[in-house]
Amino acid sequence: MKDQDSLSIAQPHPKGIDFIQKLGLVISAIGILILLVAWGGYTFQQNGLFLSLSLGTIFLGTVIYAARTYLTQPAGIHNNGIWQKSFTNRGMWGWLVGIVLTGFYVLLYWYPQYLGLAQNGEQNKGLVALFDPLSQFFKGQPASQWFMYGTIYTLLICSLGIKFMLKYRDNRYQAIRTLVVIVSQLFLAYLIPEILEGFSDSNHYFAKDIKNVWPLNYYFFQDWHLNNMLEHGGNLGMFYFVVGLFLFLVFTPIITYYVGKRWYCSWVCGCGGLAETAGDPYRHLSSKKISVWKLERWMIHGVMVLVFLMTFASLYGYFTNSVTFLGLEIYAYFQRPYGFLIGAAFSGVVGVGFYPLLGNRVWCRFGCPMAGYMGIIQRFKSRFRITTNGGQCISCGNCSTYCEMGIDVRAYAQKGQNIVRASCVGCGVCSAVCPRGVLKLENGPEEVRVKDNPILIGKEEIKMDVG
Repeated sequence: MKDQDSLSIAQPHPKGIDFIQKLGLVISAIGILILLVAWGGYTFQQNGLFLSLSLGTIFLGTVIYAARTYLTQPAGIHNNGIWQKSFTNRGMWGWLVGIVLTGFYVLLYWYPQYLGLAQNGEQNKGLVALFDPLSQFFKGQPASQWFMYGTIYTLLICSLGIKFMLKYRDNRYQAIRTLVVIVSQLFLAYLIPEILEGFSDSNHYFAKDIKNVWPLNYYFFQDWHLNNMLEHGGNLGMFYFVVGLFLFLVFTPIITYYVGKRWYCSWVCGCGGLAETAGDPYRHLSSKKISVWKLERWMIHGVMVLVFLMTFASLYGYFTNSVTFLGLEIYAYFQRPYGFLIGAAFSGVVGVGFYPLLGNRVWCRFGCPMAGYMGIIQRFKSRFRITTNGGQCISCGNCSTYCEMGIDVRAYAQKGQNIVRASCVGCGVCSAVCPRGVLKLENGPEEVRVKDNPILIGKEEIKMDVG
């Protein structure tokens, strides 16, 4: 049993912040200000110096603030006053953050010139130019908007990942999981791909794509990607093609069978990594309504159907050397709409920009085809489950409140039922915030995963199946 101090209601609402916390915020603000000035169009004369200053102060200030905030409190998960803060309860500051994030993603995907990306042979300016020295160091070429974004993305996961580890420092599972997330993003998703690209020619650009697995990489089977791998990539291209097929057909189903989708969604994935670190203050905003659960299932499986249809059309065009499928142009009616609506608008603009409004797992919950694919395996053919001890449950609701996937965990716990849901990413926060040790993440025999009388979806509430 955890100490009663872990109950969020047991601690008084913190009164302001002290000098060291303010110092951390000021240091971070210096780095953020440099980025905002560059975003506004100003090009620094010494980009390398100001970039180092910006990234360094953001990281240092965040760590100072987090260390002072959490190391001065007793170990345990405290979410004091989170529903009373404008920043975390859809107040003015929350909306402002959401608007800024959404605007940034719109520019990133469709108007990168307003971030400073070079046009018509000119040099980079503003925000993108700020990252030129680092890009030159890795690849010997000016930065793109994606290199700039990847660097900021990695910085956020690393700095806010440390904050997350300090907050959950009494929970070994959270500490190890977050460390793996940081290492995966820093090395697998950022440093190694950028270094590989520096050693590769233009035909080997796909070597940068470490996460080369369909359906996450929805363009894996599109003709231009297949041509670059099979025709231009040589042995290296064939290697990545075989690895991609192996990951989709063999590796993912086997690992998901044994440990659930958490191995990827909460331990490796960059989208999940950002959601768990930068999005942690907003995890309680995910709706637990039955109607939203229904919408979630329709949407995520609808996206899966779309990616299957788009992929089938792409393969048809590749093997028949045709540009049409069912009388429709493949690029105009299948590939481009999916890339625009799902690959950019949903996963980027809505998926991250709406953190402060809809919670931190909007994309993972409603749109990610990889999550949907693994979720089917987890729901019907997996050893993973969250066990409950209903006799110990005091109905405090912490588990449901902080479930980022919108699962009403308390409803299962009150009935002593194992939680076997396709959407669960196994983050373990429900178990971490439980003051009574009711919940436990386990891998066990399939036949005992779901007890009798599973919870079903009712029209107005969760009800029991007695039939």
